[in-house]
Amino acid sequence: MSAPLTIDAPIAARPLSARTFFRRALRHRSFVLGAALSMLVLASALLSLVWTPWSPYEIDIASKLRPPSAAHWLGTDSFGRDIVSLLLAGARSTIMVGVIAVSIGLTFGVTLGLIASARRGWTEEIIMRFSDFTFAFPAVLSAIMLAAVVGPGMVTSIIAIGIFQIPTLTRLTRGSANAIWAREFVLAARAAGKGRFRITIEHVLPNILSVLIVQVTIQFALAILAEAALSYLGLGTQPPQPSWGRMLNDAQTLLFQSPMLAVYPGAAIAIAVLGLNLLGDGLRDLLDPRLARER
Repeated sequence: MSAPLTIDAPIAARPLSARTFFRRALRHRSFVLGAALSMLVLASALLSLVWTPWSPYEIDIASKLRPPSAAHWLGTDSFGRDIVSLLLAGARSTIMVGVIAVSIGLTFGVTLGLIASARRGWTEEIIMRFSDFTFAFPAVLSAIMLAAVVGPGMVTSIIAIGIFQIPTLTRLTRGSANAIWAREFVLAARAAGKGRFRITIEHVLPNILSVLIVQVTIQFALAILAEAALSYLGLGTQPPQPSWGRMLNDAQTLLFQSPMLAVYPGAAIAIAVLGLNLLGDGLRDLLDPRLARER
């Protein structure tokens, strides 16, 4: 007589301890370099909250376009403001816009993606068509429309970038969650009588967190680029609040007279984006259980 059919319980991947994770992380070059660059930008933003060499809002026309010196380490801009102080304060503005915008995209995108994956049918169709519609409004276009209604500013850039983040995270969440819903342990949970909401919270969301964490670093880098672009176009952070994009805008008329005014904020943007991309690559390798077994 043949043995009765049974559903084998899934063999869950053993979670990495904090000590094991950090030991492997310190050996991962991309993660270390990305974390170092990201921490440098974050430290600059935090430092600007308590100290800057000079006030980033103080205009001194008599000291405009000064070369680097002991008083002004990177010189001054066309308004006599200290470049180092502007870069530090600009990091604060960039990170604040990026964090809030990505949080908006993450909250709505993950929620909609999980609902679409759990409910399926017409609910999924409506949500995905909404995502397709939102794709037609990139951050710059959304900012232009919002600026026409409420005026340009930091809030405008936050909302525009946040809207831009939603469809990407919705699609990623829905695709990753669909793969989990087809797994044996989810089928076993459904057979045990668990509802869709409980399965989503207890089984689906924890299994896609690593994918979301990696994607958030990428979306944060895109948010920094979008914020710089909007500020450069005059739709984002407004004077006198410093911004890397605004610094690029102010430097464009002085490229031949003082080209370094454009190099400094451009290098700051490049460092921030490069650090987040390397950090995302490192996290992807470290959080992927298949790669974890190979290392």
